Amino acid sequence: MRILRPSVVAAALLLLSMLSVASGQRHAMIPRDGGANSFEKNSGRAYLFAYFKGNGEDGLHLASSDDCLVWHQLNDGNSLLRPAVSKDKLMRDPNITLGQDGVFHLVWTSSWHEPIIGHATSKDLIHWSEQQAIMPMMNEPNAQNVWAPETFYDADAKQYLLFWATTIPGRFPETDKSGDNGLNHRIYLTTTRDFKSFTPARLFFDPGFNVIDATIVRDGERFIMFFKDETKQPVAQKNIHYAVAERATGPYGKVSPPITGKYWAEGPTVIKIDGRWIVYFDRYRDHRYGAVASTDFEHWEDISAQLQFPEGARHGTVIQVKQSVLTKLLKMSKS
Repeated sequence: MRILRPSVVAAALLLLSMLSVASGQRHAMIPRDGGANSFEKNSGRAYLFAYFKGNGEDGLHLASSDDCLVWHQLNDGNSLLRPAVSKDKLMRDPNITLGQDGVFHLVWTSSWHEPIIGHATSKDLIHWSEQQAIMPMMNEPNAQNVWAPETFYDADAKQYLLFWATTIPGRFPETDKSGDNGLNHRIYLTTTRDFKSFTPARLFFDPGFNVIDATIVRDGERFIMFFKDETKQPVAQKNIHYAVAERATGPYGKVSPPITGKYWAEGPTVIKIDGRWIVYFDRYRDHRYGAVASTDFEHWEDISAQLQFPEGARHGTVIQVKQSVLTKLLKMSKS
């Protein structure tokens, strides 16, 4: 595992714009989750959605919501953190996790082809650390990419899981021709306690088909991984599924039937509100966001018609923060 720190420091960036903090109940994190995805009802909380626009050239965008349905762009739609790592200097698929120490960890796809993960930290989502370039596949010189990295804090093991999708040519020959442009992904994993030293990368999830965009939430004593079936040939799938494990590090079991409809979807991100799970996803060919909801992981309702997202919002992460964090962000807004 190799970590590069570029000389360009991305720090002290402005955030944010309007959010109505009208009456209504907020939701707080389940303490044992340690991530930013699964919440119980509580007051004094605010919802944020991290996303990118275009090809990710200008970096991190945030939106806020009272109800997790109608989202308002912050910082007048301007970027909050500009990418400084990799030759491409992109910030696609931003994923934010709040650690047990109160520090936000942001990871992102920094390039279409370089196997580099971008990483930065912040205590307030305003002032950011120097950006890291994490190279998790140094032991796999033929790795063609590192896409859609995510972190999850495993409270039981007191460590962060860092996982992503990679194609290694010839590694899974039975599905070599199933994806776009010869890509044939599986999900890989490393773990860390400090984002300085990492365990060797290993295969994390192989459902037997081309897979990207994994995300993990905790549901009581079990862990749920949502992901995209990236199969294009011979019959395009491009839909969202989930699998369940007893530990965050797996193994993850039987793959569910698709929970999304007859459209192409990617980048799932998940939150639990009032006993109902909402899974957001990027309907990228339709240039819009969609979502499905369930209370039992068996019956899924498409609630896409209830959503309003900022124009151009793509593959991101829903998180919940203290109201005090949002208040500071709003003070940075020109409006």
